[in-house]
Amino acid sequence: MELKNIRNFSIIAHIDHGKSTLADRMLEVTGTIEARKMRDQVLDNMELERERGITIKMQPVRMHWHDKMLNLIDTPGHIDFSYEVSRALKAVEGSLLLVDSTQGVQAQTLTTLAMARESGLVIIPCLTKVDSPLSRIEETTLEICALIGCDEKDVLKVSGKTGEGVPELLQAIVDRIPAPKAEEVNTKTQALVFDFSYSNHKGVIVFVRLFGGRIAKGDTLSFAASKQQFQALEVGIFAPEATPQDALEAGTIGYIVTGIKQPGIASVGDTIISTKNAATGLPGYSQPRPVVWASIYPESQDDFDELRMALGRLRLSDSAFSFEEEVSGALGRGYRCGFLGMLHLEIITERLRREFDLELIVTMPSITYEVETRQKQRVVVYSPHLFPDDGTVLKVYEPWITISIITPERYVSVLMPFMYDHEATVGSIDQFGDDRVKVEAVMPLRELMRGFFDGLKSLTSGYASVAYKEGELKEADVVRLDIVIGDEPQPAFTRIVSRRRALEEGEEFVERLEKLMPRQQVEMKIQAKAFGRIISSRTMKAFRKDVTQHMYGGDYSRKLKLLGKQKKGKKKMRENATVNIPHDIFIKVMKETD
Repeated sequence: MELKNIRNFSIIAHIDHGKSTLADRMLEVTGTIEARKMRDQVLDNMELERERGITIKMQPVRMHWHDKMLNLIDTPGHIDFSYEVSRALKAVEGSLLLVDSTQGVQAQTLTTLAMARESGLVIIPCLTKVDSPLSRIEETTLEICALIGCDEKDVLKVSGKTGEGVPELLQAIVDRIPAPKAEEVNTKTQALVFDFSYSNHKGVIVFVRLFGGRIAKGDTLSFAASKQQFQALEVGIFAPEATPQDALEAGTIGYIVTGIKQPGIASVGDTIISTKNAATGLPGYSQPRPVVWASIYPESQDDFDELRMALGRLRLSDSAFSFEEEVSGALGRGYRCGFLGMLHLEIITERLRREFDLELIVTMPSITYEVETRQKQRVVVYSPHLFPDDGTVLKVYEPWITISIITPERYVSVLMPFMYDHEATVGSIDQFGDDRVKVEAVMPLRELMRGFFDGLKSLTSGYASVAYKEGELKEADVVRLDIVIGDEPQPAFTRIVSRRRALEEGEEFVERLEKLMPRQQVEMKIQAKAFGRIISSRTMKAFRKDVTQHMYGGDYSRKLKLLGKQKKGKKKMRENATVNIPHDIFIKVMKETD
């Protein structure tokens, strides 16, 4: 097909703003899928996506509207996947800005919209859920107009549920979004990788936008960043199922079967080039950098090899997370894993449980710190139990974030103490639309993992939306909090906490352990240690057998003699006792902490 008849576009939307539902109607109206084969969230292939109603993996699809070819990339809406979304936006010429007419513009929408504008995309504003009795069409339309500087008549109104306005939207895509540039046809082969998947039989399958040249089955290609060569075993398009083609032409979106079965070779943002006319990689590529770290252990050490295999398999379809083996005295062998954010961590662990039937122990998530010791050495710390002792630390640096919150105006008064509690510095509070405000602030990244999202949703009755982006490293006032049971430190329970909250958190953790820990044969102390001293302590009384129960009479001194003998035995036992924490205690503590 000629380039002038091709339109490549994506969808910008906040979570749960009807993006996948609208995509369903577009597939239906264009006849891409027969009505009898239609189902909800047809582009969401993972069970987890359907269950939660969110998009996790990108899914492209080709549609035809009259004589035009429309290539849609359905992208995730969560902030954790912002880099992947930015690469998908580079693969298209235009984007639909979807805004839920019942909720208005949300924080994540602003972040993704800024990325689309930086990429020079044509933006088509669109209101969804206009059939809902709760929709605020006029107010939301004004919000959009003020946001992108368009006229009210440019804002389209659609309903993904009923299909209202979808034909007009398709025509607007054809009329407003430009075709790929004509010069792409005769240039060197360059294909941007915006996502990929893995098949046991075919290996890694990369999803690409071809910016130049032509790629046919059997061509010898290579990745510009990883330098790995491969042969195109199959090329094709998504309609929406994978449909083999003879070749992919410039300006189109499709897939390439690489046959590669090693992790770490394919990555989002890389460029595929031809070995015959080697071109340079497209700009903007960067290695995904983990933001959140957590250790994953199998409940049974017999499953360790299976966990290693499962992590390797997931890495083939998701290069954004990393893992390396580690050993814990309490939990055995496991893996220290890096993730893009809290949702990414939750998705990976849930996939391990569902797809590989693994029972897991996941430690408390933490972030990376840079520590300057008194010997003037600067070390990077990924795990809390490796954090230096308080007396050896000169300075600690941690990542901060810039956070944007959009919330109804009535919640601002209760939001301020909440932000202070999470060490946030509020920069500005601006009126945003009708009865809503936008709060800009900076705060430590570690505070997001201390129940920030749940607390914010609870405080604002679910009305607030959040977006954040990483900022610079700043000096941190934190300390390592150790949990000591029976004079033995427990690395699995170690965490890094704010110095001002160390006493409170130490007390809470010790109380929780005291309730969960079973009594032992000897008296045992549960202590929290920070600042080089014990800051909280509880003593668990030992089991005590009634050694005098068989005695019904006689002189009382006989009973005292037996009790004294028992006391000496307990003392001797305490001197030789070792800490024996049942395995399920670690599981319960981690689950309660989550």
